[in-house]
Amino acid sequence: MLGAGPALADPTDGRRSVGNRRPLPGWVRRLAGPALLFAVWLLVTEAGLVGERTLASPGEVIGAARELASSGELVDNLSVSLVRVAWGLLFGVAIGLVLAVVAGFFRLGEDLVDSSMNFLRTVPVIALLPLIIVWIGIGESAKIFLIAVGVIFPIYMNTFAAIRGVDLKLVEAGRSFGLGRLGLIRRVIVPGAVPGFLVGLRWSLGVAWLLLVFAEQVNAESGIGHLLNSAQAWNRTDIMILCLIIYGILGLLCDGIVRVLERTLLSWRRSFTGT
Repeated sequence: MLGAGPALADPTDGRRSVGNRRPLPGWVRRLAGPALLFAVWLLVTEAGLVGERTLASPGEVIGAARELASSGELVDNLSVSLVRVAWGLLFGVAIGLVLAVVAGFFRLGEDLVDSSMNFLRTVPVIALLPLIIVWIGIGESAKIFLIAVGVIFPIYMNTFAAIRGVDLKLVEAGRSFGLGRLGLIRRVIVPGAVPGFLVGLRWSLGVAWLLLVFAEQVNAESGIGHLLNSAQAWNRTDIMILCLIIYGILGLLCDGIVRVLERTLLSWRRSFTGT
C-alpha cells in the first residue's frame, strides 16, 4: 500500500530472536545464592584450607543430621523451637498490629502510643532478658515473651508508617464517591497499608528466629538453640553447623511464605521488579 509507513516491530520479536529458551523459575534463581555458598564451603573444606575442628565439611554435617534424625533428637528439638516461634509471632504480630491501628487511625492514639513505642524501641530487647527472668521466670512463658516483644516493634513501625503513608488524594477521592469512615478504612487505607505490614512481617520473622537463639540459651532443655549449646560443649562443629543451616533454611521458608502472601494480597499492584 502506497504511503504506508514502516511496519511496527512486534515487541516480542526481540525476545524470540534470542532463542526459545524459557527463563528459569524464580525459586530456582533464588536458590542460586545458597548453592554458591554451599559450593564455596565444599571447596574450602575439601581443599583443607581450614581444619576439621574449625569448620566441619558438608559430608560430616550430613552425617550429623542422619545421626540426630535417627535418634529423634532433631525432630523433637525442631518442633519445640517452631512452637516457641509460632506463639511469639502470634502474640507479637497481634499486639503490634493493634497498636499500629490505634496510632494510625486516631490522632489521640498517635499522641499516646507512637511516642511510647519510639522510646521503647531504642531499648535493646536482649537487655530485657534479666528483667523478663525476674518478672516471668525461666520457663516457656519467658521465651515466648522475649520473642513477642521483639516482634512487636517491626510490625508496629512499618504498619503505622504505611497507614499514615496512604495518599491523601486517594482518601479524598473515596470521600467524593460517598465512602464513609468504615468504607475508607476498608477500601482505601487497609489496601494501602498491606504492603507496609508485609514488610514488617518479613522483618519480624527474622527477629523471631534471632531472639529464639537467645531465648533458648536460658535454662532450655530442648530446641535448636539448646542443641547448639550442647554441641559447643561437646566440641561438635558438625552439629553446630547443622543448627546454623537449619536456621538459614527456616529463614528462607519464612521469606517464601511472605512472598506468597505478597503475590496473593497485592495482585492488584504493579511494581518495579528489577531489570
